[in-house]
Amino acid sequence: MTNKEEVQDKRHLRSIKTKQKLLQAAREIFLTVGFQNATISQIIKKAEVGYGTAYVHFSGKEEILIVLMDHVMEKFYQIAEVSFSPNSKEEARDIILSQAMDFLKMAETERNMLQLFEQAIGTSPSIQAKWNAIREKFIQRISEDIAYAQKYGLAKTELNHKLVARGWFYTNEMYLWEIVRNEQQGTVEEIAKTITAVYTGGLYQTNE
Repeated sequence: MTNKEEVQDKRHLRSIKTKQKLLQAAREIFLTVGFQNATISQIIKKAEVGYGTAYVHFSGKEEILIVLMDHVMEKFYQIAEVSFSPNSKEEARDIILSQAMDFLKMAETERNMLQLFEQAIGTSPSIQAKWNAIREKFIQRISEDIAYAQKYGLAKTELNHKLVARGWFYTNEMYLWEIVRNEQQGTVEEIAKTITAVYTGGLYQTNE
């Protein structure tokens, strides 16, 4: 490695470290005072970095929160990305139930951050736009799974897989926010089993 490459490597590592310090500081500030009350100045002070350096990485608190949203929602998306290639409608139901259960349990695990996101979605157009993009990513993945089930004769082909996917995601999202607000009726297990039964009962063929 040349001296120039070593210098570039050190700068890159410093940049990563600074960005992580800002994200961690922002997370603590957001969770303490809320998104609306938090300021970029508080975050920079907490991270102990210079203003000029901070603005190289983030233009403001919205951009920081969007990165934090990506980090948290990636955990949810990993659940949606579980391999879906069932050989029977029963196997499909088992996979879907497991996904619904894991998705809603993750809402419990990430309750504090999701409460923060909900605050921000309601007050920031850029955060609302980000959440809409996250929704569409999930809906697209669900739509692919439904299309697979239809292709192999497990699900009803007369149903529009894109519309079904949208309905299924919104059902899960509604219960996610109820869990985040501690407003849910019943346990996560009861909710997951109920919505899965309704969803798969309408989508999948009655006969093998």
